[in-house]
Amino acid sequence: MSGGPGRPPAVCPLLLPQNTQQTVYDGFLMAGGKEYRLRIQLPPSKELRKARIDCDWKLQLLLQDQWDVFKQRLEQSPDLTTFLVELQNLLEQTSSQQSSVRPPPQYFTQLMQEIDTLGWDRLVYIDPSFRTLQLQCRDTCQREHILTINLHNQYPQMTPTCTADLPENVNFKWCQQDSLQGVLQQFEKALTLYQDFWSNMEQLDISTWVLEPEKPSYKDTVRRIALGNNASVQISVNPHHPRMLPECRFLGADHVINPLKENLNANLHCWDSGQMLLANLQNVLGVDFPSPENSKKEDFNMACSICYAYRLEEEIPDKACDDPRCGRPFHATCLIEWLRALPSTRMSFNVIFGECPYCSKPITVKMTGAR
Repeated sequence: MSGGPGRPPAVCPLLLPQNTQQTVYDGFLMAGGKEYRLRIQLPPSKELRKARIDCDWKLQLLLQDQWDVFKQRLEQSPDLTTFLVELQNLLEQTSSQQSSVRPPPQYFTQLMQEIDTLGWDRLVYIDPSFRTLQLQCRDTCQREHILTINLHNQYPQMTPTCTADLPENVNFKWCQQDSLQGVLQQFEKALTLYQDFWSNMEQLDISTWVLEPEKPSYKDTVRRIALGNNASVQISVNPHHPRMLPECRFLGADHVINPLKENLNANLHCWDSGQMLLANLQNVLGVDFPSPENSKKEDFNMACSICYAYRLEEEIPDKACDDPRCGRPFHATCLIEWLRALPSTRMSFNVIFGECPYCSKPITVKMTGAR
């Protein structure tokens, strides 16, 4: 029943391995005729009890009363295939039990009355079982936000589960006398906390070439911005203080990023929290970021020059040739494997010294974190 080398377990053909070590799986799990998004990250030892498991909200909702059983199956299963079989059985059993317990008539009556109070124009989606609904609201800048609410059969006695694209989790307060309107009001209040954050991030998205994430959402606090010459800067912004100096990580060849680091350190006193984030960044770095007005995104291709992919598991190309005439980017892992195969390569402590695969100029890479 187990999968062959490089293949997913036979019980879940849509759950695909993401690396050659088969420690990361991503895809879908079928149970009860439905698909559930699932991602499993195993440690190098492949111990299931230490695995990190991420899933979609539908699977979270289905398992919300079964977490103890879920953890027990995870800890007791001898291998991944056995666990997936146990998980499928658990999901099918839980789904069957939930579908057989229908909400009482007053559940539907109250739900319709509450939606009437909210206004049907606020309702974006409701599933056939009337247990999951999505409500929309606009913030002060007319951005549209969606709040997903999952209701229990015993609503309103049981607390609903709420999810939204916010940079932080919101702890919705609930008592049996509350209603959907109260939840939506709490959501609208939460939106007011992030207006300046979203304004600053939107300006970055519009005025620069954002390499990551490819499609930023309202919850994303990180941006990787192209600087040119196979270099970029990754910033992490505080959603409550978006105009403060963000955490910056420079990626690219040393001859390109070292002057930027020096400018940042020398111009920290010039940071003005009264200005927008983009203006401050350009001011302290001493550069104008490439923008859609004067360049094309294809000009900033940051794919690894060895494997020709941008992302390798969770790794991005963060090493580049220091020769200004070359500047090719590489995954550290790819570069290490390449240099290891060359007889001229030498190693000192945890640093490998070799030649650039393209221009043959000297290049070094640290072994830290590499396989």
